[in-house]
Amino acid sequence: METTVYHIPALLPETIDGLAIRPEGVYVDVTFGGGGHSRAILERLGKEGKLFSFDQDMDAYENAKASETFAATNWQFVHGNFRYIRNFLDYHGIAAYDPNETDSGIDGLLADLGVSFHHFDEAARGFSFRFAGPLDMRMNQSGGKTAADVVNTYDEEALARMLYLYGELKNSRGLAHKIVQQRAKARIETTEQLVAVLTGQTVTYAPSGETDVDPRFKKDLARVFQALRMEVNDETKALEEMLEAAKVMLRPGGRIAILTYHSLEDRIVKNFLRSGNTGGEIEKDFYGNVLTPFRLINKQVIVASEDEVNRNPRSRSAKLRIAERVYGSK
Repeated sequence: METTVYHIPALLPETIDGLAIRPEGVYVDVTFGGGGHSRAILERLGKEGKLFSFDQDMDAYENAKASETFAATNWQFVHGNFRYIRNFLDYHGIAAYDPNETDSGIDGLLADLGVSFHHFDEAARGFSFRFAGPLDMRMNQSGGKTAADVVNTYDEEALARMLYLYGELKNSRGLAHKIVQQRAKARIETTEQLVAVLTGQTVTYAPSGETDVDPRFKKDLARVFQALRMEVNDETKALEEMLEAAKVMLRPGGRIAILTYHSLEDRIVKNFLRSGNTGGEIEKDFYGNVLTPFRLINKQVIVASEDEVNRNPRSRSAKLRIAERVYGSK
């Protein structure tokens, strides 16, 4: 029996139903993670269908290798950042949609922008303040700056701006000042060191590596770690680039389903699906009709039911938006 311990996907039935999967279609899951969404797509695909699953973290692929589901010949894992989906798909023989080329384009794209449970629960990855570990937070561990690099090299203004934008922290300037003061004495390298700086308290961790931080600080700490993760992985820019690529890859009638967990990401997705651009700039024709390449499938954002939240508390902040590529649109 297969078990899903790497990650439990939020709004799984709603997301898969929203894609309106065609058995012979070509689909892309740009956030493979624990494979829950990809597994559900494969179950609806026929042998002539095709699924490409992207993840920049090879841990995701290693986790999937033991599953018989992902031994299917119509499944292809792609180790790469989803911002480059157009290039990777082209390499695998799927070009951007061209009405004159019958084999071009894709029929659907899914993105779950949440972080896998595996990342939060793996101390060595440094994604959570609950565990003692290095300040890393890189999704792709083969290179790039770490959270420790950000904490120790960004100037105070840049740190404050990052914490305010990505963490929505009203006290971002005060937190940034604390970090800069402490790093002048000694470099901040670990999660426990950063927690101690931000809370002003010495933090102790159990032999298992986990700590029970004072509840007064948990909300702010979660937002600080979220902001660092988004900065390290350039998540906002990557999302914008992926959406623009999806627009040119989707065939008319193809669908896009996006799960967000942060107000900034949700605003970008909402603007894009409404207007066709991440800035949300509305263009109208001579008669005042909005010119957009998408038709919204759900006018109101879809959120998890109370029952799902009870089963999976991390689904509480999930927001699902689905749209369909319009025929004849630019």
